[in-house]
Amino acid sequence: MKTVQTSFIRAIIAIVVGLLLIKYREDTVTWITIIIGVLFFISGLISCIVYLVNRNAKPTAAVDVEGRPISLNKPTFPVVGIGSLVLGVVLAAFPTIVVNWMVYILGAILILGAVGQYVTLASVVKLSKLSLYFWLMPSFVFVVGLIALFKPSWIASAPLLFLGWAMVFYGVVECANAFKIMNIHRQVARIEAQQQAECEAMEADAVEVGTQDETETSSDLSGLSKQSDLSDQSTTPTNNTPEEQDNPNLGAGI
Repeated sequence: MKTVQTSFIRAIIAIVVGLLLIKYREDTVTWITIIIGVLFFISGLISCIVYLVNRNAKPTAAVDVEGRPISLNKPTFPVVGIGSLVLGVVLAAFPTIVVNWMVYILGAILILGAVGQYVTLASVVKLSKLSLYFWLMPSFVFVVGLIALFKPSWIASAPLLFLGWAMVFYGVVECANAFKIMNIHRQVARIEAQQQAECEAMEADAVEVGTQDETETSSDLSGLSKQSDLSDQSTTPTNNTPEEQDNPNLGAGI
């Protein structure tokens, strides 16, 4: 769940950066670059902290949406987080130098963001199936990043405007992926709770059946013991004493 929250934060920051680029694309002032750098730094720092926390946490068993057990791997390395962290420091520390390289830097960030979305979706496939839509959206972001890096002349008329909308689109896609992942985790948690309840019910039934069997066995053994005692008493002959057998005058009044 912490990873999902990080995705929401990263998406919001990307949308804010995109809107700043769209609105102030013609104002190559220092403060815009510094604000963007601070936002990227915060996003990268949060991603790295969440990664360290999840890496040190104990892994828990999980099942997919069909109830089959799966093994969860360690959290994926925050490539986008590291990139955002470094970019934030560079933008905030050297705003006047990186202004001319803004298009290439934003293109690289879009590529890293698309790769991060691919990695996230690949990890979610273990839990549930995903439609083609979730794979096409990062592909669009990836292509835009490639254009900004290798063919910036294609967007030379308004590069920051184009990349600003691309950043907004990336943020929206990140939000959609975060909602999807959150729903999948809820389904998995519901299935795990249901299976745990069924296991507890089966264990309770087994204990109850075992108790009943022990009670019935004890009753049967007690009944058999009583029947055996009665049988022994009924089969024991009444023996006369030797004196009664040897003395013929007994009973004759002599």
